[in-house]
Amino acid sequence: MKTTEGIVVANAPISYGAFEVTVGIDPNVPDGREILAAVRDAGYAGIDLGPVGYLGNEAQLGRRLSDNGLGLAGAYLELPFSEAAELDAMMPELDAMLDTFDSLAEFDLGLPPKPTIADAGAEHRRVAPGSGKRKPESGYTAAQWDAFALGLERVVDHCRQRGYEPTFHHETGTYIESPAEIGRVLELSDIGLCLDTGHFLIGGGDPVKYLQTWADRINHVHLKSATIARFDEIVADGAPTTAIWDREVFPPLGAGDLEADAFLSTLEDIGYSGWLVVEQDIFPRTPERFARASVDQRANRVFLSERGL
Repeated sequence: MKTTEGIVVANAPISYGAFEVTVGIDPNVPDGREILAAVRDAGYAGIDLGPVGYLGNEAQLGRRLSDNGLGLAGAYLELPFSEAAELDAMMPELDAMLDTFDSLAEFDLGLPPKPTIADAGAEHRRVAPGSGKRKPESGYTAAQWDAFALGLERVVDHCRQRGYEPTFHHETGTYIESPAEIGRVLELSDIGLCLDTGHFLIGGGDPVKYLQTWADRINHVHLKSATIARFDEIVADGAPTTAIWDREVFPPLGAGDLEADAFLSTLEDIGYSGWLVVEQDIFPRTPERFARASVDQRANRVFLSERGL
């Protein structure tokens, strides 16, 4: 596996257009084995899981990762932390993720995967991305924050009892979107933060500044750029959160508004060690766009290689 001073560079199926709303639905989505080969050939050392089962079932996954020289960086799951009954119903999905992680125990795949958990949000936030910064009154009430804290504690404890250290992922269109909302999560819990540079930019924050501010809480990083002007057009048009994929708000590294060199330099300054997952969330509509995704991900890997990663 390729590492530089404790940082391990991974990629994600969503960068190839493979995620919950395309896998098993769009016939142009590449097979999971094709994605593993593409990630390997581009020079990444690991991959995120994507939808459970996409890269292989529990009996297949470890061998497929090992054969491709890849580790597993983590897996993403949105949970309704503030709604106790709904959270009860989702716990089997969390266990399915952790069971998948358990299936890798016999393989020497390097860094352990991170359960990457996010807030499930609500429809009024999904249809109005950017509300965390623009309309903070649309967020949680004091009572909902209290319920959120209890639900989050339950999930964090469950992950740790299963032997995995979770990380919290802020996400556009959910209740945890703006820097203030993320800061509140950090106040209410001891969970580590997955800083997603693209979502943070369109959530109204400066990733470089907050990488320094929250240095002691960041235990996972999703690295992607974002074009803020394109996101602002989505907001002005009243388009829903899904438009960030349709309109490709997240461009290749080196484009868009992420100060990538400053961010990577600050990662080194704070002594970050762990997974660095390159993401470029897209929602392809044609076979040609799916094919171009592999080209983009090779370019993203070269971008990092040129900077010593």
